[in-house]
Amino acid sequence: MNSFARLMQRSLKARIIALFLGLLLVVQVVGFSAIRASLSSHAHRELPGRLDVGDRVLQSLLAQRAQKLTDGARLLAADYGFRDAVNSNDTDTIASVLENHGRRIGATQVALYGADLQLKATTGAHLESLGPLAERLSGLSGAQRLGAADAAQGEIAMLSGQPYQFVMVPIKAPVVVGWVLMGFSIDQRLVADMQALAALQVTLLTRTSAADPWRVELSSMDMQQAAGLSAYSWARTAAAPSMTSVDVRGEEIGVHPSWLTAPAVAGAVRQGGGVLALTSLSVDEATRIPHDLQLALLVVTVLSCALFGIGSAFTAHRVTQPLHRLAAAADRLGAGDYTTPMDSEKCQDEIGQLAQAFERMRVSVSAQKDEILKLAYWDSLTGLPNRAQFRDAVRAAVAVAQKKAASDGAGAAPSVAVLMLDLDRFKHVNDVLGYRFGDLLLMRVAERLVQQSVREGDLVARLGGDEFAILLRHGDAELAQSVAQRIATAFDEPLNLEEHTVDMGAGIGMACWPQHANDADALISRAEVAMYSAKQRSAGALMYDPSIDASSAQTLSLLTEMRLAVGDNQLRLYLQPKLSLSTGLVVGAEALVRWQHPERGLVPPMQFIPFAEQTGFIRVLTMWIFEEAARHWRMLHSEGLLITLSVNLSTRDLLDQDLPQKFDALLVKHQVPAEAFCLEITESAIMDDPQRAQATLERLSAMGFKLSIDDFGTGYSSLAYLKRLPVDELKIDQSFVKSMETDPDDAKIVRSTIDLAHNLGLTVVAEGVENAHVWNMLRDLHCDQAQGYHMGKPMPADTFSNWSAGWLAQRSPSVDLAAALMLH
Repeated sequence: MNSFARLMQRSLKARIIALFLGLLLVVQVVGFSAIRASLSSHAHRELPGRLDVGDRVLQSLLAQRAQKLTDGARLLAADYGFRDAVNSNDTDTIASVLENHGRRIGATQVALYGADLQLKATTGAHLESLGPLAERLSGLSGAQRLGAADAAQGEIAMLSGQPYQFVMVPIKAPVVVGWVLMGFSIDQRLVADMQALAALQVTLLTRTSAADPWRVELSSMDMQQAAGLSAYSWARTAAAPSMTSVDVRGEEIGVHPSWLTAPAVAGAVRQGGGVLALTSLSVDEATRIPHDLQLALLVVTVLSCALFGIGSAFTAHRVTQPLHRLAAAADRLGAGDYTTPMDSEKCQDEIGQLAQAFERMRVSVSAQKDEILKLAYWDSLTGLPNRAQFRDAVRAAVAVAQKKAASDGAGAAPSVAVLMLDLDRFKHVNDVLGYRFGDLLLMRVAERLVQQSVREGDLVARLGGDEFAILLRHGDAELAQSVAQRIATAFDEPLNLEEHTVDMGAGIGMACWPQHANDADALISRAEVAMYSAKQRSAGALMYDPSIDASSAQTLSLLTEMRLAVGDNQLRLYLQPKLSLSTGLVVGAEALVRWQHPERGLVPPMQFIPFAEQTGFIRVLTMWIFEEAARHWRMLHSEGLLITLSVNLSTRDLLDQDLPQKFDALLVKHQVPAEAFCLEITESAIMDDPQRAQATLERLSAMGFKLSIDDFGTGYSSLAYLKRLPVDELKIDQSFVKSMETDPDDAKIVRSTIDLAHNLGLTVVAEGVENAHVWNMLRDLHCDQAQGYHMGKPMPADTFSNWSAGWLAQRSPSVDLAAALMLH
């Protein structure tokens, strides 16, 4: 049974076959039940009529027997010699004649009554008790006897406990001188005649009084069934029902009762006794389906099940086979095979439509996969490989070189060179000529790099922003410097774009494997260090040298210490309040991290945050800050302080595709809503990889986080681009805010930024507010929020609640906001 249930659960084909066969069996059962119901209804309609006819046949048989007795009695009454014997009261002759004549016609009881209905002679016994019957049959009583009619009548009466049919005729000479009584015993012949004529069962019941039970005298039925009928309480009614249903040993019997003794007969009949004839027929037998019909239905059911089984199996196969093919196709899609088309695509039915939908999905997924791969490994602006593909290529080149070095032994060791360059003055060009012009410039730079540096097997990539890299798979330091010189020479020639002539330069850093690094990641890092050093020194192109990275050991030690700082709880969360310029209320705070070093004391952020961003450890710091901020937000919320906490995100955070899932897990862990946070992103972080950054920001915004552009105005983005991002807030850089009271141009920049941001539906936060005058200027410009030392410096998160309470206590209806600020 369990295996059958598992088969039903796992096999659609088995369920289809079972459904078809089940429906067929239901139809067959309903049909069989309908036949049974129809036969039952027909039987209950027709059987009463048959029983009525049977009762009339019974009465007719009794009438025929009575007529035979009457004819015999009349023949005896008309015999001259018998009449003389009656007149002469010759008892011997009378007795002989009665016996001979009764034997001749088959009468079992023959008697002679006088004109006064007194018994004179008889051939049977116990006829003395039939006086009332004789009186009834003669039709006379009392003084009317001498004038009685001569019509002979038949009557059934009990004699010695047995039913008899009697007739009585007068003896006239010419007046009535006596009566001849003749009677037949009602026996099995009557039952046989009844069955032969009406094909019905007949049962004769008798009893002497109402107090006595009915007794079966004779029956064509089984004696046990007849006994069951006798147990029924048959009562005389004015009009006997055409059919009475009686349950006999679990079988329904239709019965028509007929009283054969008249109610007026004296004696036992008047006391409730008498003779009752039951004409009956089995209702169950009448409604029973004939054997040949049962056999026919069984054959039809078996054949139908076979045909339905074959048909349903064929149908199920037609349905499930394409589904199996589609399942196999789905497995291929899951395994990454997007080239094999669907097999059932040519069908026009629902399965074909499903296959066509699968085919469209395959084509769409294949196209999306190609697009994803392109986005993952190619720069969408320049068409060059991106950072991910470049890193993979460097690793592959180093691996090949290592293998070749191992196979060549002491021969000339292969070398791999990496060049990294960062454009000079690109931010200025982008700010002056706009974002679109900056894109055109990057594309022209990419073309020039490809023309100047690429040999067969080499690779040029754009790492992000205005940073490019070149891989020389078979290049040493000499070749790297030669390529760097060609690039510098090419940049000496100005670029002509849209009637603008742009002079471009670049800081170029170089590093070679195995001279400068042991693996690919270290090689890229060394080249990047050389590039930053070249930018700082304005040296053009610079080969990596340990002397320019003297802090490498210190850097390695710092990374180890930072990891210990996270594990040993050396980091501290600080909060700097953000106030509403219109109400003066605390509406938020920026979450900042401080490092309480066990030996060096409180380490300034500038000594480890840039390093964390460079090494990628900034992701660990971001998650630490976010979790600590979530934990403190719960505590502040429990104290009734409803604020929004701002957390800074770096470039590496935005490029982490798993960042939304990580944040979501921490929100669930601490039961904090995403709306409790505002995530601050710098313009430069967004512009390093705009597509990936925008995708991450859209996912974070969809989760409910507020997004803010930090240090707005210092990057090389534009509002035209920023309006496409799902940001909620702009944070004006403090360099403009601090000097707006002394520099009219900075004040105009602040005013324009506020107006533009409000037109875009964004909230504006000014950071770097350090005096009441700047506060009032910002309030007059309808800036939304302010942050700075004038209201509160960054403070340990544990003290923020007390500071907030003190701030609220200083503010009262009698003290204006400026005065409160001055007091604070």
